[in-house]
Amino acid sequence: MYKVQVKGCFDSAHFLKGYEGKCSNLHGHRWVVEVEIRAESLQEDGPGRGMVMDFKDLKDVLSAETDRLDHSLLIEEGSLRPETLDALKKENFRILEFPFRPTAENFSGYFYEYMKKAGFAVSKVCVYETPNNYASYEE
Repeated sequence: MYKVQVKGCFDSAHFLKGYEGKCSNLHGHRWVVEVEIRAESLQEDGPGRGMVMDFKDLKDVLSAETDRLDHSLLIEEGSLRPETLDALKKENFRILEFPFRPTAENFSGYFYEYMKKAGFAVSKVCVYETPNNYASYEE
């Protein structure tokens, strides 16, 4: 089995509603996303001969989503009072709501599905919250 991997990153804030600890408070991370793609064989002809795929094609798709998440507040739907959310939006803060708690574990599954829907044979996704802590998802 051949595998290739690309890495992307984004800077965003989040908090974990209902968590008992420091992460219940608003804080930010440099999130790092590693996506691993697999193939049974290498391309036999054309510009990609001898490759699983062109790294650029994989990086472009990943970057589209990491760029969208960059410099935003990532929140779980319903985790803020409506008046708080409205006030933040009136201040033009970039807020992205998700149907899940914004944890590294959930984002590893999120990026796995995102890349899979883009047509890639994803084998594993790792999402780092810090240089020393990551969560991964693979089927």
